[in-house]
Amino acid sequence: MSNADTVIKQCVDVLSRIKDDDTVPRNIRRSADNVKNILLNTSETPAVRAASSISILDEISNDPNIPLHTRTLIWNIASQLETISVEG
Repeated sequence: MSNADTVIKQCVDVLSRIKDDDTVPRNIRRSADNVKNILLNTSETPAVRAASSISILDEISNDPNIPLHTRTLIWNIASQLETISVEG
């Protein structure tokens, strides 16, 4: 298992927690599920999946209705995804 796969697995786990958290608004949970599905799509390279996910995560982190603890988790996921190398 490569470093990119490990990072993606960790991010998917956190996204699953966000998706199952009833205190998070429905649109944020839906976006978290969407990002999770993008990360699990193995037809794309890890770098492409990470870039697509970061874009969506950035968008939802600016939502004024997102709880602070969820925003922090989203920022952490985006930071982890940014470590995935384009060459890898």
